[in-house]
Amino acid sequence: MKNRFKKELAVGLILTLLVVLLAACGGENNNKTNNSGAKELSLTEIEAKAKEEGSVVSVGMPDSWANWKGTWEDIQSKYGLSHTDTDMSSAEEIAKFEAEKDKPTADIGDVGIAFGSVAIAKGVTQPYKTSYWDEIPAWAKDQDGHWLIGYQGTIAFLTNKKLVANPPQSWEDLKNGNYKIVTGDVTKAAQAQMAVLAAAMAFGGDESNIEPGLAFFEDLAKNGRLANVEASVANIEKGEVEVTLLWDFNALNYRDQLGKDQYAVTIPKEGSVVSGYATIINKYAPHPNAAKLTREYILSDAGQINLAKGYARPIRDSVKLPDDVAAKLLPKEDYANAKPVGDYKVWEETAKSIPEQWQERVLVHIN
Repeated sequence: MKNRFKKELAVGLILTLLVVLLAACGGENNNKTNNSGAKELSLTEIEAKAKEEGSVVSVGMPDSWANWKGTWEDIQSKYGLSHTDTDMSSAEEIAKFEAEKDKPTADIGDVGIAFGSVAIAKGVTQPYKTSYWDEIPAWAKDQDGHWLIGYQGTIAFLTNKKLVANPPQSWEDLKNGNYKIVTGDVTKAAQAQMAVLAAAMAFGGDESNIEPGLAFFEDLAKNGRLANVEASVANIEKGEVEVTLLWDFNALNYRDQLGKDQYAVTIPKEGSVVSGYATIINKYAPHPNAAKLTREYILSDAGQINLAKGYARPIRDSVKLPDDVAAKLLPKEDYANAKPVGDYKVWEETAKSIPEQWQERVLVHIN
């Protein structure tokens, strides 16, 4: 019995030592691997591999949106990466990633924050946190890095002053006018859905209660005040669109493109919503390192300033904007009643119901 006890004790000590060694090895591996078990690359390695890949293909990141043009030009000159984009709504981007998983063409997309969790649920994203991870507010990132906000925006009114003598300054002004209003495709686009939330917040609602917003647009539709056309710069330029609801960065960009004196950009006085757009990297990306390097650049000082040149407010507070860039944005006081979404998990659930409700309550009244 005594000898047996010694043997069992010896075996136990050996097993304990093995467990400790394995745990240590496991801890070392965890530092070198990502969620998929693949070895994590340093930023230098990512850059080198991205240059080998030679190109990056985006969706929903067109030149005219938030000055993506400047970003793509910098990425080409700095890293030698060629670039192409296909403009899409957030829902379409996710659907493309999923549909093309066996023959992927896209590397990275830009989606409304409510679509970040949708992309994760579909299993079409891969994580990458960037070296600026700690500077990103908790609300503006997925904890594992599957989506990451790069810039903020607030829903605004863009008014053609040649068609509307007194540009609306508030939602109440908008309601009492006699001109047509364009929201964009509320069934698909995050920008358009946020316009509904902005109206809801202005009239006492929030992300859990969008009824005031739906009722507002339902009333406009019944009175023939909504135009069922795309909220694009091309349609606005035709001179047929009186007032368009857009992110402030798009509204300011369109105003400067089409004639600063002809268009007014206003943050509605009662209130509006502050939100953001997030990059998602395709799980099946043909150029995965180019996609990661692109996200890295977007969060850099130069990348954040590029976005601000396109009127989009940076997500990193530490970035110092040049005076001429800061002057392109609206005064801070205009945003006094603009608020961020309080609970994005609640908004994600609410957003799922918007397409059907919009169809049943609003679109049925639009010719």
